[in-house]
Amino acid sequence: MSPKQKQILIATSNNGKFVEMMEVLWRLPYEILSLDNLGIHSFYEENGETFEENALGKARHYAKLTNLPTIAEDSGIVVDALKDELGIKTRRWGAGEGASDEEWIAHFLKVMREIPEMDRGAKFVCGAAIVDESGRETLFRGETYGSITKKLEAKLYPGLPLSACFKPEGSDKVYSALSKAEKNKISHRGKAMWQVYDYVTRF
Repeated sequence: MSPKQKQILIATSNNGKFVEMMEVLWRLPYEILSLDNLGIHSFYEENGETFEENALGKARHYAKLTNLPTIAEDSGIVVDALKDELGIKTRRWGAGEGASDEEWIAHFLKVMREIPEMDRGAKFVCGAAIVDESGRETLFRGETYGSITKKLEAKLYPGLPLSACFKPEGSDKVYSALSKAEKNKISHRGKAMWQVYDYVTRF
């Protein structure tokens, strides 16, 4: 009988983020589980002051609940013209966390409407954390600079509405118009997840 495959948890309730994380992490020699797989609906309140603090808090919370090595992340956007308004509060900002993707992005673009081209710079940030099998905690960070387009330039990606109006530096396409391979190479989340992958494969 072959030994049971080791398991690892990706702790996010945002399916869009889970899908993007899996686009890199599926390569791990683990059975990768989601919160839904385990029937976990426990809510972790993000109260950290940085992306990394929130990611680590989530990883600790769900690792304790499941006794599994756990990967978590927190991400958001920093917009030059809206200093200190989004960041770790990105999804809670503006139309609010309860708004649909369409409602949230419509409000965001309305606020950005009068911002001139020179001031539409932005930076996506992903802070990631893993609590591994030994309880060791490790942090990772990915950043991507770019700009906010005047209007949506691609179809909305569920759970990640900003991907349709964020154009990374050096690209002529917004995030959600890129292929998976292109995006995972240059996106904030892709950069962080490749770091996680490299770390986990050294277990």
